[in-house]
Amino acid sequence: MKRVFITCALPYANGPTHLGHLRSTYIPADIYARYNRIKGREVLFVCATDEHGTPIAVKAEKESKDPLEVATHYYKMIRRDLEACDISFDNFSRTSKPLHYRIAQNFFLKLYKKDFIYEKDIKQLYCSECQRFLPDRYVEGECPYCGAEGARGDHCEACGRHLEPLQLVNPKCMICGSKPEIRKSRHYFFRLSKFQDKLLEWIKSNKNLPANVKNYALQWVQEGLKDWILTRDMEWGIPVPLKEAKGKIIYVWGEAFLGYISSAVEWSEKTGKNWRKYWDDTVVHFIGKDIIYHHAIFWPALLMAYGCKLPDNIIAGEYLSLEGKKMSTSKNWVIWTSEFLERFESDILRYYLTINAPLTRDTDFSWEDFQRRVNDELADILGNFLHRTFSFTNRFYNSKIPEANLEDQDIKIIEDIKKAKEDIEDAIERFNFREGLVEIIGLAKKGNKYFNDQEPWRTIKEDPNRAAACIFTCNQLAKAIGVLLEPYMPRKSARILKILNLEDASWDDATTPIKAGHEIRKAKPLFAKIQDKIIEEEKRKLHQKTKTQEYISIEDFAKLDLRVGRILEASRIKGSEKLLKLKVDLDDRTIQVVAGIGSKYSASELPGKKVIVLANIKPTRLFGTKSEGMILATAEKMSLLTVEDGEIGEKIK
Repeated sequence: MKRVFITCALPYANGPTHLGHLRSTYIPADIYARYNRIKGREVLFVCATDEHGTPIAVKAEKESKDPLEVATHYYKMIRRDLEACDISFDNFSRTSKPLHYRIAQNFFLKLYKKDFIYEKDIKQLYCSECQRFLPDRYVEGECPYCGAEGARGDHCEACGRHLEPLQLVNPKCMICGSKPEIRKSRHYFFRLSKFQDKLLEWIKSNKNLPANVKNYALQWVQEGLKDWILTRDMEWGIPVPLKEAKGKIIYVWGEAFLGYISSAVEWSEKTGKNWRKYWDDTVVHFIGKDIIYHHAIFWPALLMAYGCKLPDNIIAGEYLSLEGKKMSTSKNWVIWTSEFLERFESDILRYYLTINAPLTRDTDFSWEDFQRRVNDELADILGNFLHRTFSFTNRFYNSKIPEANLEDQDIKIIEDIKKAKEDIEDAIERFNFREGLVEIIGLAKKGNKYFNDQEPWRTIKEDPNRAAACIFTCNQLAKAIGVLLEPYMPRKSARILKILNLEDASWDDATTPIKAGHEIRKAKPLFAKIQDKIIEEEKRKLHQKTKTQEYISIEDFAKLDLRVGRILEASRIKGSEKLLKLKVDLDDRTIQVVAGIGSKYSASELPGKKVIVLANIKPTRLFGTKSEGMILATAEKMSLLTVEDGEIGEKIK
């Protein structure tokens, strides 16, 4: 492999990035890209924001904005997040650019002319009020499987089932709320079924594909592939380049893949280099596991139909949960990249999300575990070894690498460096990024033990030659760590090498000894421990974010029968410290209410007070006592909401 074409799944431009995106896709891809560059290979690392599809269109329509305005807003946020995490793209583009439109339309036309795309009438939901067909995300209703309300036309959040709009019970248009009707609409389909055997052979014979990708893809192919609808009735998107297809756009999964190509072509136009040379050598896609189907089945089939070389490998990162629960952006149970970077360095995020578990396994982000790893592994092991090595060199050797006569224990450390470098290379080549990072921390552990065993603070006086050999060897180990860390923690790597005065060190320099007499710079602490109070604050902020305001409609509010009532009698309920039994006059009737206001009011002070009563709540029993209404009071202090004016029984609107 001389050249490698690396891509990341296109982030969808309807929200910023969170830690799950970084863990599954962008950090692993960047580690691989940086490693290949430092190894001397030519790398083309591209990505783009995916800016079409119904979620952006729906969001724009609800906010009375142009879809491009929404996409542009999030493009800037996403780009800022990825740059802040040092994701080293050679080009980061957008699928809303004219270049991408041309490439996608030409791709569609070629497949159409080769008869891999055909026309077919299908039944679709049509909104008479909006006067248009409704794509899947424009429809909501009840899930036909679990009965949950608010299921979308493509997915039910409650049970996780994939849905079609026509399956929804009591569907309604998300924009105007009216009930749609069923009409026929002509669409374009891709003959995915024709590639059943070719895809099966490609997946089975591709020795590069990881087990999680191969097994998932095989399951779908072996069940039998159906042709894919390749168009939508929408305005926002890439128009189908056929005269008879007015009002139809190419389905986002029919053109978003080509964002890899259009971004590469854009790079070629900027640099004058040929992107095809990279694609023709080695292509590696980094994605999240939720889009394995699309990248391991649909995309290869499109490329087969067009006549292109297929990807060499697809690396799918598994899910990241948060504090033991599934991440949810809708419920705000999520850590946004920008929020995290307000307090912590990007390198420790890259470290934690890599070291936590192999990429092919689900893992969890825990604030306490994050603190433990930073404090124990980065501060106490890695940072401690480097700082004591540099400080000792500064103090006792005038910041210069000492002359040394190495003995067996010193040579063993030098040999360990060479072995670790080989193991790290092997791990990264196999996309086992965690294993490579564990090796680097292992070197620091050996360094600390070696430093302790050699006791240079003692031998500097009793056996200067032994102390010099120890510090010489520790600096070689520090250099190796600085070089080998570059793909994982580029900023810390640069700081280590700057202290060593070796900013231009290459990958192979990891095993090349620093010569005696080489001068290093003054040592500075590389890692700070994270205090308990900081973690407690982050946990508090996370839980606070989920306490979002829930809204009801005007129609829902109108169902509440709120009235002015007068308390006639009040008495304590035996066995309860807080509950009082109230008799309340509503003019047309008297009701009994059990209210939890006993910690604030005594029974004797309540008769005669005018209060606000919810009068049409379903009767229930509290402490065995019937309650036919609800008295309105503040939630924490239990202060009654009272009125000075207002007739008894008067409705509140």
